[in-house]
Amino acid sequence: MKRRNYYIKNKNRRSLKRWIFWGIPFLFLLFTAICSLFFSMRVLRNEIMVPNLHSGDRLIFSSYRFYDYTPWSSLDKKNLVFTRGQVVLVNLVEGEEHELFYRVLDGLLRFVSAQRLSLIEQNENLFIKRVIGLPGDEITMTDFIVRIRTWDSAFSLTEFELTEHRYSTRIPQTSVLWDSSLPFSGDMERIVLGENEIFLLSDDRSNTNDSRTWGPLTINNISGKALFRYWPINRLGRP
Repeated sequence: MKRRNYYIKNKNRRSLKRWIFWGIPFLFLLFTAICSLFFSMRVLRNEIMVPNLHSGDRLIFSSYRFYDYTPWSSLDKKNLVFTRGQVVLVNLVEGEEHELFYRVLDGLLRFVSAQRLSLIEQNENLFIKRVIGLPGDEITMTDFIVRIRTWDSAFSLTEFELTEHRYSTRIPQTSVLWDSSLPFSGDMERIVLGENEIFLLSDDRSNTNDSRTWGPLTINNISGKALFRYWPINRLGRP
């Protein structure tokens, strides 16, 4: 009986070792592959989104790689996967994607380095911005605050009145001699967005690149929307 019990214990011990050796790496690779396809984790490395997001904040973004951006036949048939006022991940090189193996490898590197290293994030074409204007909007800016007249309205409202997302902006102090024609000025003449165009801004309205310098971008420039801030712990939640 003792010999039999020893045999069973030894067999269970070997099974546990095999599971640890093969099972845990397999589950990790499966998890990494799924996250690489449907989610991405990004670290904000600057202060362009203060006062709402800060350098060092870690965010989970959804992925739009499998979303079909059907061209709009008319503006009354909006079907966007992001909303006005939402924080999104922007890729200035429209349609640029990485192979699955490369994304999985990037996820592995992110995991073992606690999000400090990345193969993909080194791409300077990726930015975190906030959606201000949607297709068909008429947009103006005065003193760094955007006013928007939507395609179906006769009146213009501020950006804060048209969104369900609560956020604030950092307005820089400018000299009275500041030329309003400069790219980072707080004033902007009227523009009307096309049926596939969006207008993106940083929460810090000083000299940060956004649609004031890039111009309107297309919907396909959006790589994902921010779902959750998981670090720091004292600011967990939707950004």
